[in-house]
Amino acid sequence: MDVKLNGNSISGEVRAIPSKSDVHRALICAALADRESRVNFSAVSEDINATISCLNSLGAQISVDSLGASVKPIGANLNRNATLDCGESGSTLRFMIPVAAALGSDSRFTGRGRLSERPLDPLVTVMKQNGCSFDGLGSFPLSVKGKLKSSVFEIEGNVSSQFITGLLFALPVIGGGEIKILPPVESKKYIDMTVRTMGEFGVNVSVEGTTYRVDAKSKYTVCNEVYSSDGDWSNAAFFLSAAAIKGEVKCNGVFKNSLQGDKEIVNLLSRFGAQVDWAEDSVTVKSAELHAVDIDASQIPDLVPILSVVAAFAKGETKIYNAGRLRIKESDRLSAVATALNALGADVTELPDSLIIKGNPTVCFKGCVDSFNDHRMVMSCAVAALCSGGEITITNAQAVNKSYPSFFEDFISLGGKCNVL
Repeated sequence: MDVKLNGNSISGEVRAIPSKSDVHRALICAALADRESRVNFSAVSEDINATISCLNSLGAQISVDSLGASVKPIGANLNRNATLDCGESGSTLRFMIPVAAALGSDSRFTGRGRLSERPLDPLVTVMKQNGCSFDGLGSFPLSVKGKLKSSVFEIEGNVSSQFITGLLFALPVIGGGEIKILPPVESKKYIDMTVRTMGEFGVNVSVEGTTYRVDAKSKYTVCNEVYSSDGDWSNAAFFLSAAAIKGEVKCNGVFKNSLQGDKEIVNLLSRFGAQVDWAEDSVTVKSAELHAVDIDASQIPDLVPILSVVAAFAKGETKIYNAGRLRIKESDRLSAVATALNALGADVTELPDSLIIKGNPTVCFKGCVDSFNDHRMVMSCAVAALCSGGEITITNAQAVNKSYPSFFEDFISLGGKCNVL
């Protein structure tokens, strides 16, 4: 699907879609629990569907309706030779590998796009040391055999927090254990989310510095038979950023006390100079004169594409650094951001782990760019079109369905124009 987009400013209210990160975690915990429960979320995406598919392949029975999903846990229905299709979801793959091994299912993993290229080394290393074997690393299908053993897992924290989350999910299944994370720990807020969700399903994770422990008696239980998902700060960031550049938007359904790391978008937009009004379950952002800032991306890598668009409209030179992990996302996001924004009329310099953006408040983006098969690139380029008054064509824009299938509907409701070519 190719789309032609333009606009002049943004105005109105929008409700945040469910947090993909939160729904992944809740579905996995529910599938490992002792009885049926519900996970409520108002919309699905390709990544969420991938996790549901994998859990069903292992033996869960998850049925989706307009309010969310009913989850019958895996329990005695375990498929000991499952095939798990992770689509293009890195979270699904990295969470489900240790979960399947903890259950004792010799599983085959498949996927699409760049998923097979995304690193697994730290996770593979500790799992090989504790009862598991791998065949087909670096490609699909990937086979994982052997039952994961309870242990003290020592793992690097500077590659992906998803490895730690996957191992945390596994600990109550294998009789407890300990994870020692070697600093620095990147995207720590996502580990905090995992600990909180496991707590909702009866598992206490004790945390001391960068060591996480689950005792041998801990089991997943349904403490609350309905789990309601958090609103997604990562995707709310696109329309809040558009408002910071040109307009005003109130985003409902995002919570001030959320553990999501990408909640930091509000503080970052304030640092750029935008007007921000917090409430407990919403935030309003209004445009103002924007000025360049330096941004450490180590804890908020998913925000880099849209922050680069904001920086392109800000006076001065913005540097976004500690962003090397972006090269192993759905696309090489550092290269994709620089290539796309420069093609549209920005001034972006790409460095090994950073971007330097020379802003111009009057820039008029226009031209044609590819999506790089990356949902965040589609949404970032759409915001550039919405705020600059120029006309932008994005090819292969269906990539947006990975996380936000209704994005273009919300784009139009807030003042954007969109034509499918």
